[in-house]
Amino acid sequence: MALPSPQPSPQVLFSSAGRAWSALDAVLINIPRGLLRAPAGGLHTLGMHFGPPVNADCSVGGKRMRRVQKSGDIDFIPAGMDGSWEDDADCQILRLRLHSSLMEQVAEDLGRDVAKIEFVPRLQLRDARIEAIGWAIKADLEADTPSDPLYIDHLASALAVRLLETATDGRPLPGADGASRMSARHLKLLTEFIEMNLGQQLHLADLAKVAGVSVTRLKTLFRNSTGMSVHQYVIRRRTEYARALIATTTMPASEIAFVAGFSHQSHMASTMRRIFGQTPGDITRPAREIGPKLLRSV
Repeated sequence: MALPSPQPSPQVLFSSAGRAWSALDAVLINIPRGLLRAPAGGLHTLGMHFGPPVNADCSVGGKRMRRVQKSGDIDFIPAGMDGSWEDDADCQILRLRLHSSLMEQVAEDLGRDVAKIEFVPRLQLRDARIEAIGWAIKADLEADTPSDPLYIDHLASALAVRLLETATDGRPLPGADGASRMSARHLKLLTEFIEMNLGQQLHLADLAKVAGVSVTRLKTLFRNSTGMSVHQYVIRRRTEYARALIATTTMPASEIAFVAGFSHQSHMASTMRRIFGQTPGDITRPAREIGPKLLRSV
């Protein structure tokens, strides 16, 4: 009797482990050809295909599909369901797992009870918004300089909203948009908090508490009030602060990058070039004080 073929072992290429991401877990993996079984888990999971097409035989929650799996194809596996995938060639998959607390919070923010929403498996899902979020997360995993966790919070929240929409036949959920703005008092409290914590890691949940609103509501109100996302605002303020320190102090650039909240000096330089079109070296710095010994020798 022939022995069953051994199950291929995926190779982890990049992972979010250790990156202080609070709302989702992400891993980019290379899966060898053959049969791969995934046991049921407690989190909603998405798998997004990258690279050349492969022939795949997939089964999730009793739903089976034979297909040509192409770049951008997405499989959605609800929490509590297992699945299997048999591919005729190696493939690269971005696997995203959303924390249940995020799904519950986003649903509550939008006036829905997540316990009453029936999530069903979706195979070979094509969704431009989810695909764009997947590309953004993949780029961040592969980048030499990871983005601020605040940026990942934004992506995770947007992904949760879209998954809730796909569970309701793709209809936009109420409360996701609107022209409401943050009150002047709450906006002042929030921007002052950001100013005092530019050098710290910031998360949407913490900022929402300061503003006294939900995370989903914060994203909408802040954009309506300032014309930019919370993440864009924080990055711009960090860059403006760093530019001011360069122009008015003799602090080393590496120290300025740290106190302004950048991961390192080159991260500060690349962000400054992207936003202002100049590098730290383009900014005129104040002359250093002349030491006593040099003064005496003149």
